Amino acid sequence: MLRPLYATLLLALAPLAHAGEALTTVSERSGFIETGRYDEVPALCDAFARQYPKAVRCTTFGTTPEGRPMKALVVSTSGALTPELAQRRGLPVVLMQGGIHAGEIDGKDAGFLALREALEGKAAAGALDKVVWVFVPVFNVDGHERFAAWNRPNQRGPKEMGWRTTAQNFNLNRDYVKADAPEMRAMLQLVDRWDPLVAVDLHATNGAQFEHDISIQVEPVHAGDAGLRKAGLALRTAVIEDLAEQGSLPLPYYPSFVVYDDPASGFEDGVPPPRFSHGYFLLRNRIGMLVETHSWKEYPVRVRITRNTVVSVLEQVAEHGKDWLASAKQADAAAAQLAGKPEPLTYAAAPTARTVDFRGYAYTRTLSDVSGALMTRYDETAPQIWKVPLKDDIHPDVIVDAPGAGYLVPAAHAAWVADVLKAHGVEYRLLGKPWQGDAEAFRADASSFGDTSVESRQRLTVEGRWKTEARSVPGGSLFVPIAQSKSRLAMALLEPLAPDSLLAWGRFNNAFERKEYMEDYVAEAVAREMLRDPAVKAEFEQRIRDDKAFAESASARLEFFHRRHPSWDERYQLYPVLRVDRIP
Repeated sequence: MLRPLYATLLLALAPLAHAGEALTTVSERSGFIETGRYDEVPALCDAFARQYPKAVRCTTFGTTPEGRPMKALVVSTSGALTPELAQRRGLPVVLMQGGIHAGEIDGKDAGFLALREALEGKAAAGALDKVVWVFVPVFNVDGHERFAAWNRPNQRGPKEMGWRTTAQNFNLNRDYVKADAPEMRAMLQLVDRWDPLVAVDLHATNGAQFEHDISIQVEPVHAGDAGLRKAGLALRTAVIEDLAEQGSLPLPYYPSFVVYDDPASGFEDGVPPPRFSHGYFLLRNRIGMLVETHSWKEYPVRVRITRNTVVSVLEQVAEHGKDWLASAKQADAAAAQLAGKPEPLTYAAAPTARTVDFRGYAYTRTLSDVSGALMTRYDETAPQIWKVPLKDDIHPDVIVDAPGAGYLVPAAHAAWVADVLKAHGVEYRLLGKPWQGDAEAFRADASSFGDTSVESRQRLTVEGRWKTEARSVPGGSLFVPIAQSKSRLAMALLEPLAPDSLLAWGRFNNAFERKEYMEDYVAEAVAREMLRDPAVKAEFEQRIRDDKAFAESASARLEFFHRRHPSWDERYQLYPVLRVDRIP
């Protein structure tokens, strides 16, 4: 039997099934029970361009590893259908991507529905005169074609859907900064060409069962440029208000419990690291929005709410985009003046929480005779207000001073680092001759490799700080200036303590692997010679008295002397990238 809300929405959407089939989706024609295969995306892309040649351009911005075209529709009734024209006319660009997780495919079907209605004048009246909309119906194209029922067992509809990851098993919404996937490289080229003011990533949640049907998260709000935070907050507030007026129950944070499967633990807001879409765009001084419909709502419900979100974003950017674009340009200029100033790399919620009323369902938590674990069971027939803690007082956590002039990447790493910088549009230049002088070097006091592979890489965590040393780099090294609009993105890539830095993703692991050793019998002889120095002898004996683990470790005791010997590898635990206060 159909639930009442599902039945109501199905009836509300039924007239749409009679619209011209050339511009409708499989989903719409099925009453939003199904979603189409990927071949309908290029077909619809071409059909919209044929029907509206002055307002729609169908483009291919990449090819997937399995050989499928990655399609984007460029839409504007202003006639500005190229990046150059959009920039010349000062029109804000809105990028919307569906299907980055191809099982969460609401954005594709909702986007095409909103597109047709907007072009027919039934939605977002006049908005397309004032914005350029770049719509990517499916980002993870190969994952979309790993098509089956139950690819999302905690999601109601569509009947069949795609898979979360790509054909190479990359989760694209963990890849924005490291950019390993060919699909992400293609997306970054699209982003660099169009420079969207607002980037919207359309998802469906995982997680518990409750009444709230969508969350809208935006950055900058808690992080990034102070002026642009006002624009981000204004966009988030307006979209949430629009959705509430249309009967939704929107949230400004992701509804994931602090303690897995325990509603009483409440929620914690935060700033996402830049592996995620809405954590990435704030580093470019642009606005990122993560849209998450609730996976337990039926597919017609989720499509309609996503469509409403798409329309609201277009309307808000049409109304306020010129002002927000000015704020973004001011943020670019301010970012180019970041040298020497403290800049947060991570943020965290304060431990204090406030109590919120959350629209949930009655539930029980009992031991399962299947798993033996405490298990939560929800009763969707019994709505219930949960009074739960919410930590949403966000503050900077790890903070570093930006370099005075920029970063030096030694020639040995220049080629591959340049490739990453170029992918992100970060400025750099090649040094034509050797450089030497005082620089800041980062030596790790401790380093720890991840126990498992993450997104095909072994992550690395380090502790340490920058210290001034006399250093040199050969010709062919890179200089990455901090005086550029993407200074925060440069820091996110090159600061070793940044959560998604090149170091954190294991790109510099070799520098933290010990390669050279001194045989124990040689170290014994070296130690006895060094112990003739009273200062070394006193330091060694003091260490034995104060550090039990050291005293009980033969290798640690011998390493004490090896580290003081000329044969010790001075580059071990030395991060290869340097910081400089003067432009080389």
